[in-house]
Amino acid sequence: MAAYPSNIALGIDIGGSGIKGAPVDLETGTFFAPRHRIPTPQPATPEAVAATVAELVQHFDPDGELPVGIDLPAPIIDGVIPSMANLDKSWAGVNGAELFANVLDRPVTLVNDADAAGYAEVRYGAAVGRSGLTIVLTLGTGIGSALVVNDVLVPNTELGHVELDGYDAETRASSAVYERENLSYKQWAKRLQRYLSYLEGLFFPSVFIIGGGISRKSEKFLPLIDTRAPLIPARLLNTAGIVGSALLAAEAVGRAPETITPLPPLPEKENEGGKADEPRRTKAKKAGSRKKNTSKAGKLAPKSNKGNKSKQSSTSKKDKVKKAKKKHKKA
Repeated sequence: MAAYPSNIALGIDIGGSGIKGAPVDLETGTFFAPRHRIPTPQPATPEAVAATVAELVQHFDPDGELPVGIDLPAPIIDGVIPSMANLDKSWAGVNGAELFANVLDRPVTLVNDADAAGYAEVRYGAAVGRSGLTIVLTLGTGIGSALVVNDVLVPNTELGHVELDGYDAETRASSAVYERENLSYKQWAKRLQRYLSYLEGLFFPSVFIIGGGISRKSEKFLPLIDTRAPLIPARLLNTAGIVGSALLAAEAVGRAPETITPLPPLPEKENEGGKADEPRRTKAKKAGSRKKNTSKAGKLAPKSNKGNKSKQSSTSKKDKVKKAKKKHKKA
């Protein structure tokens, strides 16, 4: 295989059903080659998953020239995985960084999957150029979160486990709950409103980025939510984990790109702090006023034939009664 350009790194995303990877062009945040996917082994023990990752790395980089970033659905502290969500429970306490480095015979960067996705959105996607605190939320089976302050990742946040009304927020407001409980967008938006308002009171972010597969339908529910900070749908979607992992790996070994070209901006329909809801509210008022005006117009309009007939009928009856009374008096 020909040597890769210096601006390429390999990103790998480990999920409960599939392990996916691709070499990433770090200047644009796009795939340098098509993504490759291998089903996650069952049971998904550390050894079995590491062997599958090695197969994936061999597919793209048999010569070992690329930095490798790997994301997992777990918090990672100094390379150690204290708990695991969607893989085998035997991962708890494993030094994942050492495990993968030994199997791949090269250093790796291990990162939480939501952190990887969030970092990609900040550097290439929806939050490019935003100063202050960015909160990226991934709505799926649960709620993943990433906090990035002025392009610096604050790792291992689990904002889906914030307690609201006695429950983990993700058990009330994830997209899985929306589907499972057959909620309307309006009903689900009320739950998201409660959750986001709570986070806003804790952190006062500059922007919320909303990711996960359901963010493709963001126009259905984001305009129903009113927050101080802008609410913007994610841009990279299912490529974000791979892209973020690759970039973090390159930065860890001093191979960060000199320049980054972010994705082009979206058209001006983003949900800036609930502002996108204002046209809806205005429409509703107009519709209501039209209905009201029609009603008034009905009262002010000339009386219908039906009303005239009714009145004429009533008048003729009175005349008949008067005539009958006169005849009775004469008699």
